Amino acid sequence: MSRTMTMTVRLSGALSDFVAANVGETGAYENVSEYIRDLIRRDKERVEKEAFDRLKAELTRAFAAPESSYQPLTAAEIIARNKA
Repeated sequence: MSRTMTMTVRLSGALSDFVAANVGETGAYENVSEYIRDLIRRDKERVEKEAFDRLKAELTRAFAAPESSYQPLTAAEIIARNKA
C-alpha cells in the first residue's frame, strides 16, 4: 500500500531561484511539488539503471570467463557466499 508523506524543504539563493525558474508560467512545471516528484522519479530511475548496469557488467565478466574457472557450488554455498 502506498502512503503519502508531506515534507518541508527550505531553499535559498541560487537553488530557490533555479526552482522558481522551472515552475509556473515560465517553467516546465505547474508547481514545486510536481517538479520535486519528477526529480525524485528521475533519481530513482538513475539508481535503478546503475544497479542494472553493475549486474550486466558482472554477468558479462562471468560469461567471458573460461569454463575452467567455473566451480560447482551447492545452493547452500551460494547463499552463504552472498551473506558474507
